[in-house]
Amino acid sequence: MLLRITHDTHYRYSPDVETAQHMAYLRPRDHASQQLQSFALDITPGPSLCRAQTDVFGNTRHFFAIDMAHPELHVVARSVVRTQTPAAPESRCTWEQAQTAFTYRGAQATDPAAEFTFASPFVPLQSAFADYAAPSFVPGARALDAALDLVQRMHHDFTYESRSTEISTPAQQALAQRKGVCQDFAHIAVACLRSMGLPARYVSGYLLTQPLPGQPRLVGADASHAWASVYLPDLPEGQRWVDLDPTNNRWGWGSPGADYVTVALGRDFGDVSPLRGVIQGGSRHVLSVGVTVEPVAED
Repeated sequence: MLLRITHDTHYRYSPDVETAQHMAYLRPRDHASQQLQSFALDITPGPSLCRAQTDVFGNTRHFFAIDMAHPELHVVARSVVRTQTPAAPESRCTWEQAQTAFTYRGAQATDPAAEFTFASPFVPLQSAFADYAAPSFVPGARALDAALDLVQRMHHDFTYESRSTEISTPAQQALAQRKGVCQDFAHIAVACLRSMGLPARYVSGYLLTQPLPGQPRLVGADASHAWASVYLPDLPEGQRWVDLDPTNNRWGWGSPGADYVTVALGRDFGDVSPLRGVIQGGSRHVLSVGVTVEPVAED
């Protein structure tokens, strides 16, 4: 599948911003399930400095600075990505075996995935997450089966409700109220998996949505999406992360499906926020974000 993504971010400031420095995570990744065909980042006003870097998780981030007064900031990322669904290897390890693989032992080589077993700013390790996960992690269950059961239960138990949470809403609050948005559900899934001793990471990206029958596809009507990923140590190198989307009850190797586009991955949302920065001035602002994901016809 060939997908075109436009991510349009527009800030209006009052009073003007005098100077600004920003970091953007908007360039989709390259991996077995997707190949980036093209990417362009347009910034207005034009920055005095803009450079791309690779962060510790292998994501591409763009740092840019604006050293002139400006009443608005307009950032548009345009990407074309080819996606496919890879063949699924079979994992047989139990969740206890996967957990044991990350139990510290002196002189034992450390798996790099171990860093995703610890708490992070948006994903605390608290008993409430272990308690919720426990019914899925019965003794002797395969790790993948337990993770999929967790996702299915979350999809059943939680209500997707826009504006029921904010970016800063703690995952434990979203867990308690049983409602939120995809970011909340991804954080809860990651917290539950880590609470059972399994490496889990947060994934940001996009999902191709379909308009209602008879309705046109609306420009800017889509949104960024987020899901979780769990590590299975018995799989071949490079195929050990399985993506889990509790919002839509979807899963798959590399991504939950060919209609998903992965942009960045990290410990939680704080590592992969699409756009953040430090500004001087602009004490008040209005933010508008529009995302369009559309299939590209091929000859």
